[in-house]
Amino acid sequence: MKNIVVGIDFSENSENALRHAIAVALKSKAVIHVVWVKTPTASTKLDVANEDDMMNKAHARLNEMVKWARAEAPNLEIQPVILEGKAYVKLTQYATNLPDPLLVIGSHGASGFEEMFIGSNTMKVVGTTKIPVLIIGHQVNVKRDLTKILVPVDTSFETLQKIKPATQIASLFSAKISLLGLCDESYPDEKHVIGVQLNHAAGMCDVANVRYDAATLEVKGDVPTAVVEWAKKEDINLIVIMREDEDDITSFWLGSTTRQLMNQSPMPLLVIPNVMHSPIA
Repeated sequence: MKNIVVGIDFSENSENALRHAIAVALKSKAVIHVVWVKTPTASTKLDVANEDDMMNKAHARLNEMVKWARAEAPNLEIQPVILEGKAYVKLTQYATNLPDPLLVIGSHGASGFEEMFIGSNTMKVVGTTKIPVLIIGHQVNVKRDLTKILVPVDTSFETLQKIKPATQIASLFSAKISLLGLCDESYPDEKHVIGVQLNHAAGMCDVANVRYDAATLEVKGDVPTAVVEWAKKEDINLIVIMREDEDDITSFWLGSTTRQLMNQSPMPLLVIPNVMHSPIA
């Protein structure tokens, strides 16, 4: 990755997202773009007298964040950016226009400045972009070394799309990938398909020259909860998933598995867009 775009709203969660972006950029030598979006309703959510005061405050806070980011990584290029419009639209458009980008956002915003990544807005960013999104929760510790990456594998062909970005991250951090084949215990024939999928995924890891292990998890019912519990037990640092789209022409709505994992995961979540998805017109 050459460019890392961090959406910030000056909350503690977005500051934590920026710290994680710095950790990735230190390994990848990427340019960091620290982006705040002035939305149509931003002035009503700030304790300022007028729009000029709002913009002055936003510029000051943004410059403060960039200053400490440059102190953390003096050899990196870190650019402050202010855009105007709908937060999720402007952020995703900006990132899309950069070569080899990664979006990094906090899972929630905070009151005071525009809550650009709280609730449905996080879903909008993930649901509309065509580039990978790294979601950071407020409780995630940036000082914890990234050593184990979980990649759930299902029976779909599309699931293998996430192996390449997972191996890229693993190479940067010398991390190990845990391939986890998911099958429904009610359908014994799925085990064979999962075995084939895991062999393909393992071959891709071999080509990328990254360490990996493989396991199979039989699940009945709630897949996201089973994945999160397995990740906790195995002390996973990062989960890499595919974006699951509903079959509509907008590709705006996320599938239930994606939504549940975004809500439940206590560790960072890297969401890869499904470029092979063909929604029903």
